[in-house]
Amino acid sequence: MIGLLLAIILFNFFAFKLNKRLTKNQTLHIYVFTIAFQTIFDIFIDIKYQGYWYFTKSIEWISLIYLVFLVSPVNILFLNFYPLKKSLYKKMSTIIIWNILFIAYEFIALLPEPWGYFHYGWWKWWYSILLNPLLLYILIKYFRLIIKLEK
Repeated sequence: MIGLLLAIILFNFFAFKLNKRLTKNQTLHIYVFTIAFQTIFDIFIDIKYQGYWYFTKSIEWISLIYLVFLVSPVNILFLNFYPLKKSLYKKMSTIIIWNILFIAYEFIALLPEPWGYFHYGWWKWWYSILLNPLLLYILIKYFRLIIKLEK
């Protein structure tokens, strides 16, 4: 729990302190999209199939802390640093670097309590390595849609 609270404080602080690209409207859209998308994904992988879980295998209110306050600021940070108008090489390099950071954080979250809060069922860390770029691609596409709709 300590690790989760520390991560929430740091990620939210840096997301709002370092954000130079996203407007307030875009930030709100990304927050809501992230919460919805993460919840839908977790309903299946976490709850139905027990591939992984947060804290315990059962549904608990404390999991809302993770869903609402942890992943959204990370997505804000990612989009703030993602090179939207640069070469494919820079875009792919950014995704690879962020994927490495995500996996490093996942290993930290797997530490025993009080630092960790995440547990594997049948899920393997390399599933995350394969899935994260797809999830980031979906996030980027959604962000581009927001930008297009704002014009």
